[in-house]
Amino acid sequence: MEVEAWLPRAAATRGEHTALSTPQGDWSYARLHAAARFAAGELAARGARRGERVAIALPAGLEFAQALHACLLLGAVAVPIDLRLSAAEQARLAAGAALLVDAPVGEGDARADAPILPAHDLDAAAVVIHTSGTTAQPRAVELTYGNLLWSALGSAVALGLDPRERWLCALPLSHVGGLSILLRSAIYATSAVVHERFEVEPVKHALETQEVTLVSLVATTLARLLEAGLRAPPSLRCALTGGGPVPAALLDRARDAGVPVALTYGLTESCSQVTTTPVAEIARATAAGAANAGPPLFCTRVRIADDGEILVAGPTVAPAAPAADGWLHTGDLGELDDAGRLRVSGRKADTIVSGGENVAPAEVEAVLEAHPLVAEAAVLGRADPQWGEAVSAIVVARPGARLDVEELRAHCAASLAPFKVPKHYALAAQPLPRTRSGKLLRRQLR
Repeated sequence: MEVEAWLPRAAATRGEHTALSTPQGDWSYARLHAAARFAAGELAARGARRGERVAIALPAGLEFAQALHACLLLGAVAVPIDLRLSAAEQARLAAGAALLVDAPVGEGDARADAPILPAHDLDAAAVVIHTSGTTAQPRAVELTYGNLLWSALGSAVALGLDPRERWLCALPLSHVGGLSILLRSAIYATSAVVHERFEVEPVKHALETQEVTLVSLVATTLARLLEAGLRAPPSLRCALTGGGPVPAALLDRARDAGVPVALTYGLTESCSQVTTTPVAEIARATAAGAANAGPPLFCTRVRIADDGEILVAGPTVAPAAPAADGWLHTGDLGELDDAGRLRVSGRKADTIVSGGENVAPAEVEAVLEAHPLVAEAAVLGRADPQWGEAVSAIVVARPGARLDVEELRAHCAASLAPFKVPKHYALAAQPLPRTRSGKLLRRQLR
C-alpha cells in the first residue's frame, strides 16, 4: 500500500506553517520541502538510490532534517549516526551505506531529473536506527514507512493532536525517540522544536517562552528541569517521559511544580512508543502518583509471558523483530493492571537471583531514589559465596547532601522485603553512566 509522501503533502497544505524551529532559525514547510528536493537531487547525483542506505552524520537541526527528508523523497533508507561516538564507532554504524552525508548539502534549485517519489510504500524500509546499547553493542533496526505512520497515529490518539502543536525535541536524533518527533511532525504537518542536545537553561527557556505544547524527556532530564526551577510552563500540555523507570517521588515533584507528565514505555524495535498515559488520564495518574506507563497504543497489543517478560505485537513492530511466535520479546519485565495499564519492573537480563529469590534492580532503585537526599541509584548483583548474588547499590547524593549508609539501609527495609534490601552500598561522587537517551549503562558498573 502507498500513501502520499508526507513532506510534499505538508508543504501543499500548510506551506507557511513552521516545520522546524531551532536555535539557528526556523524553516516553514515550503522551505523545508524546497531544501529537501534540492538535497534529493544532490544525493542522487552522488549515488543515493531507492532502497539503499544513506548515513547521516550531521548535528540535530535544519541540515539534518533536510538530509533526512531528502532520503525519504528518494526512497533511500536514512541511517542517522550519533556524532558523540568515536570515529571508529561511527564508521561501524555507517558500514554498508552507499553514501555518507557528513556536511550540509546546501540550498538551491532542485534538479529536474531528481528521481523524487510522489508516495511512500508502507512496506518499504524508511530508516535504520541503532539501539542504545545498554546491555550489548548497538543493533541495527530497520523500520518501515508503515511502522512510522502507525506509530504517529497511535501517539496522536493517546496524546491528542492540536494543529498548533509544537513538540520540543532535545533527545538524540540518532535514536528512535528523537527521530520520531521529526517524522511525526511532518506526518501531522505540525512544528518540531529541535535542540542539538539537552541543556537545562535553553530547554527551560523554550518551555517557558516558546509556546511548546509537548516535550519528550527522560527521568534525569525532567529532574534537572525541576531542580532549575521549572514551574507550570504556560503552553505545555504534556511532558512525555520514558527511557527507563521514573521514580514516584519525581512524579510528585512534577505535580507540585505544575508540570503535566505522561509516562511512556517503548523501544527501537517498536518504533518508539508501546504504551503511553493518555492526556485525558494525566491528572488522575499524577494525583494518584501512578508510576505506570499507561495502556498500549490503540494499534498495539501487549501481553505478559509466563516469566514476566513484556511481549509486543502490532503494525509499529519492525518486520524483522518478532520471534517465531509472532511477538516481539522485549527483554523487559512488567505486569498489566486490571485496566490494561503497563508497569515496567526492569530488564529480564538484569534480574538478580539472591538466595534463590528474584530481585528486579529497577524496583530497588526506585525506593532508593525516593530518599530525599538521593539523586540517583544503580542496583546490581555481586558474586557472593553465601547468597549466590548479593544485591548491591551504587548511590549518588543530591548536591550538598551527605548520605549515611545505615539510614539508606533502614529506608529500604521500610519498603522492601528483606531479600531485596541491598547488602552492600557504595557512595559515588559522579553521575552514573547513561546513554544519551537517559538509560542507565549498568554494564559499565559491573
